[in-house]
Amino acid sequence: MSIPNIITFGRILIVPVAVYFILAGELGVAFWLFVGAGISDAVDGAVARMFRARTVLGAYLDPIADKALLVSVYVSLGHVGELPLWLVILVVFRDAMIVGGVMLLYTLKESLAMQPLYISKINTAVQIALVAVVLAPAGLGLPEFQLAGMPAAELLVWTCVATTVLSGLAYVYRGGLLFNRHGGVP
Repeated sequence: MSIPNIITFGRILIVPVAVYFILAGELGVAFWLFVGAGISDAVDGAVARMFRARTVLGAYLDPIADKALLVSVYVSLGHVGELPLWLVILVVFRDAMIVGGVMLLYTLKESLAMQPLYISKINTAVQIALVAVVLAPAGLGLPEFQLAGMPAAELLVWTCVATTVLSGLAYVYRGGLLFNRHGGVP
């Protein structure tokens, strides 16, 4: 296994630890684990590019690690009341819909390049920013962040809703095009 894949696997192992600390009310520790996971994501990508160590496994493992972390953290933050449950359901539903679509297309023998859409990249950045804004005050000992006179988390919640819905619809459209290549149901 390559060094970038080992780093990515380590990020996957952080997931249950971060969930534990969120559920235990230790949001400061969860913040630093989340930051560490983000740094490891940047490091594994940089190492893979610098040393030409990109692998097929890494192409699949990296987005799995990212989604495992984000979905788990969202569910945990929803459970402890730090994120609205309806937002957690929306985020998880979108990801489940994408995974289900990929599995369906795979069963139809459709070759898929693991290339996220641009709106999906924006959505991921917004989801990460929202988690950071929720966890950072505890992790850094700071008051709640404000933007334009309103809580930054509230602004990011609505931005997250918009980008989650838009990216979900974009993936449904893209999946529909691929599905129609097979004339619908095989």
